[in-house]
Amino acid sequence: MRLDRRALLAGAAATAALTARAAQSGEPVYSPAVSLKGTSVLITGCSSGFGRLTAELLARAGARVFATMRGLPRPEADELTALAKAEGLDLHVIPLDVTELPQVNAAVKEAERINGGPLGVLVNNAGIGITSPVEVQDMEATRLIFDTNVFGPHRMARAVLPGMRKAKRGLIIQISSQLGRVIVPHSGHYSATKFALEAMSEQLAYELVPHGIDVSIIEPGGYPTKVWVNRNAYSLALKERSLAVHSAGYPEHVARMGQEDGSGRTNDPMDVARAIAALIARPPGTRPLRLPVSGGAIPQTPINRVTAEVQTGWLGNSPYGPLVKAVHGR
Repeated sequence: MRLDRRALLAGAAATAALTARAAQSGEPVYSPAVSLKGTSVLITGCSSGFGRLTAELLARAGARVFATMRGLPRPEADELTALAKAEGLDLHVIPLDVTELPQVNAAVKEAERINGGPLGVLVNNAGIGITSPVEVQDMEATRLIFDTNVFGPHRMARAVLPGMRKAKRGLIIQISSQLGRVIVPHSGHYSATKFALEAMSEQLAYELVPHGIDVSIIEPGGYPTKVWVNRNAYSLALKERSLAVHSAGYPEHVARMGQEDGSGRTNDPMDVARAIAALIARPPGTRPLRLPVSGGAIPQTPINRVTAEVQTGWLGNSPYGPLVKAVHGR
């Protein structure tokens, strides 16, 4: 008898989710009428961009939202708090720098206290970019980007998972990138961090199947958020301290470091917020492992398909087969 997700997830909720999977196909679709009442969500990196938009959208859909950001007090936190008060939203701003373990643990503990129990959803959105040829990336830049983009989500997952496992339910959404599957030259270690995030997330998805916890990776394309403002600051600082023995090999690319202008993009960043809402609204056990979101090309689609086939073909008949097949729906 084949052991599938129905056997691995306990209880009636899991059975209902598997039945729903058979009835549903394709990607999660956002509906403005969706109600997320009763859902608790912690989101990192909510000062602007995807994080801020997602916090507002989910709260307006009825979710209890814990919008976290670093560097409090700051105007963005005050604005979000005022918005929540004006609209009567169940939205709480909590200080959190994902590179600081004490802050991670304190933020999750506070969110669980306010929530009265384990969190239902974690959205690992906080991330940075530092643009340059790889040779120019010194160890200061390398440590910072991995600490934020890889170790940060790892810290957050470790903080929320004991509660989620106890509740036997939960969802972790990782905000990756198209560049977590394809590579653009002279983008520094951004792809390296997002490739690492993708691998860590896929492994986590397999390991959490018996606990009834889903992991979904969103892979956005290019959107006109303020991420490029911080990227310019980091890249300019790197350029100013770079050693000529390295930077001299890439004069044109080094000259452009810190001068990116992302304001010309026209894709709607709400696409990502809506995709997150659609994932949360979907029944447990039916959420895709990877969800590309883009207003333009989606070059990673064949890569995602092939890797799922390879994983299933390689491990499908092994003792790991039930975990792999549960995640990939095969």
